[in-house]
Amino acid sequence: MAQLYFRYGTMNSGKSVEILKVAHNYEEQGKRVMIFTSVLDDRYGKGYVASRIGLKREAIAVEEDTNIKTIVEMNEQGLPNCVLVDEGQFLKRHHILQLTEIVDELEIPVIVYGLKNDFSNRLFEGSEALLLYADKLEEIKTVCWFCDRKATMVLRVKDGEPVYEGEQIQIGGNDSYIPVCRKCYKHPKIISGKIALA
Repeated sequence: MAQLYFRYGTMNSGKSVEILKVAHNYEEQGKRVMIFTSVLDDRYGKGYVASRIGLKREAIAVEEDTNIKTIVEMNEQGLPNCVLVDEGQFLKRHHILQLTEIVDELEIPVIVYGLKNDFSNRLFEGSEALLLYADKLEEIKTVCWFCDRKATMVLRVKDGEPVYEGEQIQIGGNDSYIPVCRKCYKHPKIISGKIALA
């Protein structure tokens, strides 16, 4: 039975590596996958899933008016065996509902990877909808940048200072965001007046 999975983790938890690994495993068995990602994250080019360790693969860029279900139904190679989605936090609620239709009506498993909460510790629209509609929730774990606890939050940093307010979506990597535990989110390690990033 097909299901909708939401695999969430903080920055640097290996979400993009995981999606590329899952795609490889399906294709190695001769099965088809379709990969989608939000158009908002264009650090490696529009319509790419890329990991910090150098792996990169083309994906279908999802914009606000994209109908993911229609794209899957019209796939020239036929229906895929699995649909994979990166940066799921940036999707809109209607995209998540389309993903539920792919699972329920087309009986295709859908695995979505993304952040659960933003730098202010609030849910993204896509993440909130995934928490409501996903059949399975799976955490991809990593450790806090400053200690050995599990990272559950993302700390935004600007010029070595923690940032707790501002626009929800600001695309960035290690220069802007670090994975932290709850304690270090409230009290990040400061050296010489700046956050210790290394």
